[in-house]
Amino acid sequence: RNNICPKGGASIGEALKQNNTLTALTLQYNQIGRTGGKAIGAALKENKSLRELNLGHNFIGPEGTKHIAEALKINSTLLVLNLAWNKIRSEDASRIADALKVNTTLKSLVIYIEGIGLQGLNDLVESLERNFALT
Repeated sequence: RNNICPKGGASIGEALKQNNTLTALTLQYNQIGRTGGKAIGAALKENKSLRELNLGHNFIGPEGTKHIAEALKINSTLLVLNLAWNKIRSEDASRIADALKVNTTLKSLVIYIEGIGLQGLNDLVESLERNFALT
């Protein structure tokens, strides 16, 4: 735990756009918030080296999750993603589910069902029926 705040998360996102060597990043138990989640989501659209990303317990919320989900539709290098305990709601889970329908590289996704609701859960289950990459 480094107490990385939203501004720090945004800076990390900007750095990830330029970095071509980092393969794993653990930011678990920080406070990057939606600002950091949004910036890291934008970076994942461009970054071609990151294989593992742990954003657990970062309060990225709906807006951060939205940008991460959009990036998953494009990113073809990320293999492991931890989004546990990020205040993900039903619509956020549905966005992730939509991304999983087209993402064929992600092998492991950690997402807790705290608040995703029945619709979000159903959407995730449906996407898993189509996605054969996740193990």
